[in-house]
Amino acid sequence: MDASRTARAEELAEVQRIEVASGAPFREIGMTRVADMPPLPLDALAAGQRAGRLRVAVDAADRPVAFALVDLVDGAAHVQQLSVDPAYARRGIGRGLLDEVARWAAAERLAALTLTTFRSVPWNGPYYARCGFRELDASGLTPGLVGLLLAEAALGLDPADRVAMRRAVG
Repeated sequence: MDASRTARAEELAEVQRIEVASGAPFREIGMTRVADMPPLPLDALAAGQRAGRLRVAVDAADRPVAFALVDLVDGAAHVQQLSVDPAYARRGIGRGLLDEVARWAAAERLAALTLTTFRSVPWNGPYYARCGFRELDASGLTPGLVGLLLAEAALGLDPADRVAMRRAVG
């Protein structure tokens, strides 16, 4: 990764393409429903972009190859989506974006990063654990995270395999 920056409005369709491409590996492990989920809507991406919370990692030609969309949930920087184009996977790009989000969160005086993910998918829960996130048990869940997990279950994601994770900032 050469650099990262806030996404530009004209790059939102490319961000959607990256999200769709990053879903392909789920098909290879039999999670076709996840692989076939539509990308985040353009209006949600545009809102994140305007707020400065849609970050892209770019290649040498300044083209997005990965992105992180961050929201605010219960006083934490919540990583709503982190996607890396599979052609650029395993190069530390996702970790670099997470570290950048952590620096942003620290500057905003937020105590933590949070996210929800699949516990058993190697490039989800185990990956985030290697990036410094820890799984939250029921007592550590905030109301906003509980709401997100319930919304994911309503979309058909298996609640037994979904987990909320937290990484301290600072």
